[in-house]
Amino acid sequence: MKAKSIFRILMPLFAVACTIYFVPWLILRAWLAPIPDTIQEQVDMAMKYKLDGIIVYVDQGEKEPQFYTAGWKDRDKKIPADHNSLFKIASISKLYIAAAASKIVARGALALDDTLAELLPEVAKHIKNSDQITLRLLIQHRSGIPNYSDQPDYPWDKPFTENRQALELIFDLPADFVPNEKYAYSNTNYVLIGEILDKTLGYSHHDYIRREILEPLGLKRTYSLLSEVDQEEMMSGYFVGYPLDIKGNDFIHPGGSMISTVEEVGIFFRALNDGTLLTEKEQEIYSSVYVYEHTGLVPGYQSIAKYHPDIDAVVVQFVNTNGGYAWNLHEIIYNRVLKILIRNQGN
Repeated sequence: MKAKSIFRILMPLFAVACTIYFVPWLILRAWLAPIPDTIQEQVDMAMKYKLDGIIVYVDQGEKEPQFYTAGWKDRDKKIPADHNSLFKIASISKLYIAAAASKIVARGALALDDTLAELLPEVAKHIKNSDQITLRLLIQHRSGIPNYSDQPDYPWDKPFTENRQALELIFDLPADFVPNEKYAYSNTNYVLIGEILDKTLGYSHHDYIRREILEPLGLKRTYSLLSEVDQEEMMSGYFVGYPLDIKGNDFIHPGGSMISTVEEVGIFFRALNDGTLLTEKEQEIYSSVYVYEHTGLVPGYQSIAKYHPDIDAVVVQFVNTNGGYAWNLHEIIYNRVLKILIRNQGN
């Protein structure tokens, strides 16, 4: 057999062997494990993958919402995971801010094509292309503004106490790209949107979200900031390789600061997707600028929240461990929960 023919045969086999060898066994084990019959069995299996605690919420059609938990709310005190626990929802917060912005635009107090230079001139002078960056592009992550949390000096262990501190990390940096040239997720966009909303309203956008979004939905256990909650109600947060509970780390920046329960996140997602949260005009604006699903990640906490229209189901998953392979495992478990839900549909 010619050398080239042998090479063509062996190379695919070598590629497969390398894939198996270099994929972490923990991820491979989670991925290859037989999918169990029930969601609770799958949630229980999550504890085999070095995760501390998990909560899953399923709201499907006309059925009563279901909750599934495993592991710990507090690992040190041996308190079991509880679906009523408060949880840092991190970037899922951006959906609430996008909804609030859509409402304010709909009433005419802001326009999607207002520029950053017009809206926040004192900040804009430190940001490249501010005369081309519109509110629309900020909401859509198409501004080209660098992400403050990617900067080497961002203090994850001792978070900033003011938004200005986060913004100063990216002041006078080169743009990542020309505005609207492409998409690149940047937490800085939503800090700026929070500042814009505060200035436009003349008061905190957190108060606006509570009055215009949370209260109409009857959401009494969704909060804008950690300082508003009793930390005894919080699910503890853990980072792989770090022994202490880090639930006390306070991330105050808009777009990443909110705290809620799995049920209240699910209620919000249902209302956002079925049209009961926003008016027709507000929904049209929102649909033109932002998404209807999201993930969240801050130290100790990770979350996935989506609406699946093909089975009319809102599925929200909280995991109170991150670092290492925790995110990969989180996604694998979520996808397997969804497969069980689809398979069992109609039962």
